[in-house]
Amino acid sequence: MISSTVVNLSRLQFALTALYHFQFVPLTLGLSLLLAAMETVYVISGKQIYKDMTLFWGKLFGINFAIGVATGLTMEFEFGTNWSMYSHFMGDVFGTPLAVEGLMAFFMESTFVGLMFFGWDRLSKPAHLAITYLVALGSNLSALWILVGNGFMQDPVGAKFNPDTMRVEFTDFGALIFSDDAQAKFVHTSIAGFVTASMFVMGISAFYFLNKRHREFAARSFRMAALFGVISSLAVITLGDALGRLDYLVQPTKLAAMEDNWRTTKPPAEPWKIIALPDQNGRKDIFSIGVPYVLTPLVTHSFETPIPGIDELEDQAKVKAVNGMKAVIALQDYAATKSPVALATFRQYESDMGYGFLAQRYAPDQDLTKITPQLLPSVLDQTARASIPNVFVEFWAFRLMVGLGMLFVAVFALGAYYSLRNELEKNRWVLKAAMWSIPLPIIACEYGWITAENGRQPWSVFDLLPTFMSASSHTAGYMVFSLIGFALLYSLLIAAELYLMFKYARLGPTTHEGAHPTSEPSPTPRHVVGEPGYAAKSWK
Repeated sequence: MISSTVVNLSRLQFALTALYHFQFVPLTLGLSLLLAAMETVYVISGKQIYKDMTLFWGKLFGINFAIGVATGLTMEFEFGTNWSMYSHFMGDVFGTPLAVEGLMAFFMESTFVGLMFFGWDRLSKPAHLAITYLVALGSNLSALWILVGNGFMQDPVGAKFNPDTMRVEFTDFGALIFSDDAQAKFVHTSIAGFVTASMFVMGISAFYFLNKRHREFAARSFRMAALFGVISSLAVITLGDALGRLDYLVQPTKLAAMEDNWRTTKPPAEPWKIIALPDQNGRKDIFSIGVPYVLTPLVTHSFETPIPGIDELEDQAKVKAVNGMKAVIALQDYAATKSPVALATFRQYESDMGYGFLAQRYAPDQDLTKITPQLLPSVLDQTARASIPNVFVEFWAFRLMVGLGMLFVAVFALGAYYSLRNELEKNRWVLKAAMWSIPLPIIACEYGWITAENGRQPWSVFDLLPTFMSASSHTAGYMVFSLIGFALLYSLLIAAELYLMFKYARLGPTTHEGAHPTSEPSPTPRHVVGEPGYAAKSWK
C-alpha cells in the first residue's frame, strides 16, 4: 500500500518539473516559426535587415532551446522512477508516442538546429531557409507526440485493458494519434507558443524603442511580432472554446469544476460566473458574480442542452463505483482462477473499472471484499466526492488564463495599430505595456497546464487509472530528497536562462545583426572648414 504522502510528493515533484520545463516550451514552439517567417522575407526580398533579425532572435532561441532540452529530459525518466505502476499499466500505449517523439521529432529538431546556426556560410539561401522550417517543424512535432500521450491520459481511446496481461494495449494506433483531445490540445498549445514568442519579440523591440536604440531593427521586429500576435491570440481563444466543448463531452467533471457549476440548472439559465469563492466541502459558493443565460450557449452551442452540475455527476459516480467494484472483484477472481464466469462478469462492468479502483482507496485495507453493507454508503460517498477535481484551483486557473488571453488581444491590437501608423514612439505607454507583458504569456500557459491536469484528477488516465494507484513505492524521505534536488537544479537552470536572456537582449543586435549605421541617426563630423585632413577627424 503506497502512502498518500508519497503519492502527493510524487505529484508535487512531477508538477514542479513540468511547470519548470513548460516555461521554455511555448517560446521554442513560437519563436522557431517566427524565425522561419523572418528568414522567408529575407530570402524573398534580399534585405539584409531581415537576416539580421533572424540571426539575433535565433541567438535567443538557441539559449531557450538548450535549457529547455535540459529540463525536459528528466521528465521522461520520472515515469519510470516515480510512477512505475502507471508505466506498467499504460506503458505500451503511453510509451509509444514518447518513443516516436524522441526518434522522429527530437533528433530531427536537434540535428537541424545545428545546421541552422552554423550553416549560414555553407548553405544556399533556399537550403538554409528549408533547414529553419525543419527546425520549426521538428519543434512542433515534439509537441504533437507529447500531447498525443497526454491526450490519451485525458481521453483513453485507441486501446483496451487486457485482463490476461493486466496492461492496457493498443487496439487502434490511428485513433490514439487523431483523438479529438490530442489534436485540439496540440493546436491550442502550438498557437499559445506563437502568442508567447510574439510577445517576447514585441516586448524586447519595445525596450529598444524606449531606449532609442536599433530603431529600424526594432520597428520591423515589432511590427512582424504584433501582426503575428493578433492572429495568434484570436486563434488561441477560438481553439480554447473548442477545448471547452470537448471537456463538456468527454470530461464533464473538469468542466463542472472549471465553471464552478454545483447543480444542474434548467437550460438556458446557467450563469457564467466571472468571479467566485467556491466552498468544496459545503458544495456551494461563499461568494460569486455571474452572468445568467451565458454558460449554456457558450459550452453546448445550444439553448436547450443542460450542463450536468457537480451534484448530478457525483450521483452518477456512485452508480459507476458500484459497477466498478464488481468489475475489480471479478478481475481479481479471474486473475486467480481464470474462471470464464469471472471474465464474463468483468466484461459486463469493465467500462466502470476505474471507479472500482478509485473505491479501493476508501475500502478497509484497500480490499473491496471487506466492504460491508454498513460501510458501503460511506465508501460510495467518498468515492463520488473524490471524483471531482479541486474546484477552487480549476476555476481560478481557467479564469486567469482566459483573462490574460483577452489582455493579449488588446496589447497586440494596439501594438499593430500604432506600428502600422508609425506612431509607436508617440505612444510610449503602448511600448511599456508590451515590454512589461513579456512574461505574461508564459504565466498564461502555466495556468492552462494547471487547468488541464488539475481537471483530470483524481485520475492519471481519466476514468481508468486513479492517480493514487499509479505511484512507485518509495519512502517519503527519498521523495523529499529528490524533490529538493530537482527544485534546486531547475532553479539554477532558470537563473541561467534569465541571466543569458537579459544579457543578450540588453546588448541588442551586434554589428552583423542589425546594429549597422542605417539603424541609428547619422553622426555629425567634428571639423574646422579649411583645415587640412578635416574629413578624417573623429566623430562626435
